[in-house]
Amino acid sequence: MIYCNIGSPDCVLSEEDLRKHLTEALDALGPKKKVLALPPDFTRLNSQAGPLTCFTHDYYGEALRDVMPALGTHVPMPDWQLERMYPSVPKSLIREHDWRNDVVTVGEVPADFVSEATEGIYSEAWPAQMNRLLWEGGHDLILSIGQVVPHEVIGMANYTKNIFVGTGGVKGINESHFIGAAYGMERMMGRADTPLRRILNEAADRFCQHLPIVYVLTVVGPDGQGGLATRGLYIGDSHDVFEEAAKLSLEVNFQMLDEAPDKVVVYLDPEEFHSTWLGNKSIYRTRMAIADEGELIVLAPEVGSFGEDPEIDRLIRKYGYRTTPVVMDAVEQNEDLRNNLSAAAHLIHGSSEERFQVTYCPGKLTQEEIESVGYSWGDLAEMSARYPIEELKDGWNERNGERFYYISNPALGLWAHRDRFRD
Repeated sequence: MIYCNIGSPDCVLSEEDLRKHLTEALDALGPKKKVLALPPDFTRLNSQAGPLTCFTHDYYGEALRDVMPALGTHVPMPDWQLERMYPSVPKSLIREHDWRNDVVTVGEVPADFVSEATEGIYSEAWPAQMNRLLWEGGHDLILSIGQVVPHEVIGMANYTKNIFVGTGGVKGINESHFIGAAYGMERMMGRADTPLRRILNEAADRFCQHLPIVYVLTVVGPDGQGGLATRGLYIGDSHDVFEEAAKLSLEVNFQMLDEAPDKVVVYLDPEEFHSTWLGNKSIYRTRMAIADEGELIVLAPEVGSFGEDPEIDRLIRKYGYRTTPVVMDAVEQNEDLRNNLSAAAHLIHGSSEERFQVTYCPGKLTQEEIESVGYSWGDLAEMSARYPIEELKDGWNERNGERFYYISNPALGLWAHRDRFRD
């Protein structure tokens, strides 16, 4: 059932609009005694999930027993992030998701279903895992709150991904990321119906019908003036709610270019991006746009690590961002990478496949570190002076006789040249 279905490319929803529509949907659900909220972490600061989670606390009060940011493999949110994103939610309600330990396998999607969904690329049963609090917490409402936006692993972020990846475990996350990478990002990004989406939805249909999960999904895009606007809000408990949000996200977040840029400059907001694990959105969200032999320049003032997880950071440093055949061979030959398939998938996602040059300009990683994983290094101060973000606009720019394409936040969209994207 869909409780809220509001959105269009021209729609602008204020925070008070969001509160109003969320309140109406929660009224329609009826009284609840034990509620769990599953919002995103700080990597989705612009999703409007922060205000929506605060509104949920305002509505339910003491009935909101638990708030678990869907971290996936990310590090727990420090106090400053919690205060910034969820200012009115008591810290006593925050639960940290531990993807390595605090999960339960609720069932397996059969191998024959997985093989058919992936066109034979992956033929093993997929373990559906989630945090124990969801499965065993006895809640009478689980609100999964988040943003639908193009995504490298599954095509479009959120919905069942928030459950099985956002609160998932090692095996489920590793295999899901690897399935997406092996199938190919270009075949999935910007699409709602993908092999991994079918697998996750099948897991939800098979194993989670008894769980009182309701999805609160936003679509956020550029407002045309250098800022952001909330273009849609969709609340419900069926596949339709995601499909409606995904349709709008494709219109709002997908930039189709008539010309493939020879140079793309991407800025990684220091508040949001601290690792290449997150910052490589600059690569995989633009790779379908950049011309052959082109260059991607990544201005990354706060990037100081490769992985969010210490073990994954070690693996990235060990194997680097190489081509897909090299990474796949490394998986075959090395047990440590085989046991961390999400890391292997990330290495593929972060590769240019030697088609274009990636010049990383980090504030906290050395030239030696950057070059050791396969990227070119750029001096942040020099490149920031050449491409002063305060003087750039999203899209095409020209400075000192050089024409380039600028993106102020790669997390909010997907860019492709028409020749590289086919429906």
